[in-house]
Amino acid sequence: MTNQNEQAKTGGKKVERQAIKPAAEVQEETLEPAVEVQEDVTEPAAEVREAMRPLDEFLGRAERAYAAYIEAQKEVMTAYHENEQRVQKTYREAERKANNACEKAIEQALRLREGVEQQAEEAHKKAKEKAEETYRKATEQAEEAHKTAIEQARQDYNESVSQALRVRKETIEQAWEGRTQDLETAWKIFTKETR
Repeated sequence: MTNQNEQAKTGGKKVERQAIKPAAEVQEETLEPAVEVQEDVTEPAAEVREAMRPLDEFLGRAERAYAAYIEAQKEVMTAYHENEQRVQKTYREAERKANNACEKAIEQALRLREGVEQQAEEAHKKAKEKAEETYRKATEQAEEAHKTAIEQARQDYNESVSQALRVRKETIEQAWEGRTQDLETAWKIFTKETR
């Protein structure tokens, strides 16, 4: 019991000594933790800024990627339109060539017919001249040759025109199918790029 009283007295004296410390020491002790707290506060703010740096970089990369995506989409759209124009131009060129080929074939058939008709006329005249002696027989033969030659020339002409028209139709259909396939291919590529 005596020991406890002595310890209580000595403990009380220590507390009194600590309580009677000069104001300057107390102020220094209270200021030191405040400085440490301020340093602790500035360090996490720097750490937060440091931690935000990768997020800023990521956002910057995301913005650049989005801008690149928009630019690529514009390029795809431009390429699609250019391809569409090329397909149209190819189709028009094929149509023009088919029309030219048809016109040339018709002209050639007409010249051929005219040539054959002229030859028939000449043959007719010659036959007439020779047929003066045998007028009736020669006249019949000349008329028959004349009719046959003209009919053959007309048949040749009709066949040539029909063939030229058929070739033109087939060429235009092939060009149209090529155009349609090219447009479908371009459209598939465009729709894949815009997804």
